[in-house]
Amino acid sequence: MAFWLMKSEPGEASIDHLAAAPDHTLPWTGVRNYQARNFMRDDMRPGDGVLFYHSSCPRPGVAGIAEVASTARTDETQFDPSSPYHDPASKPEAPRWFGVDVRLVSKTRLLALAEMRAAPMLAGMRLLQRGNRLSITPVTPAEWRTVLSLLERA
Repeated sequence: MAFWLMKSEPGEASIDHLAAAPDHTLPWTGVRNYQARNFMRDDMRPGDGVLFYHSSCPRPGVAGIAEVASTARTDETQFDPSSPYHDPASKPEAPRWFGVDVRLVSKTRLLALAEMRAAPMLAGMRLLQRGNRLSITPVTPAEWRTVLSLLERA
């Protein structure tokens, strides 16, 4: 089992959207970064843990726990000219972009970015490294346990 942090802008896909979705599951589409795509395509497996992170918002932070619910498959938004994620260079016979389904495990209190930065055990977490802009990053087992421990605090 692996662990991941997956960022989403709450206006597009929030923890509440995930909770309200059929089977509490959403397709993770629209990723247009090769390294993040490779994590989904090559490394993610059903059952992997996910820290669902709200980004690009007034209060960024971990908003819930989810799990990878599918193997990677073609992200169909790349072929849709009306989608903001349309990629005219990508062809159905050679898709460039992939996604996975993500299923809610639990909505949590918001673990703010500032609180994460204050935790010495998270000092090496990729999310907290200067210049990190990836929407998907691996999380070590120790970081996963630390985040869960922080979430248990009131």
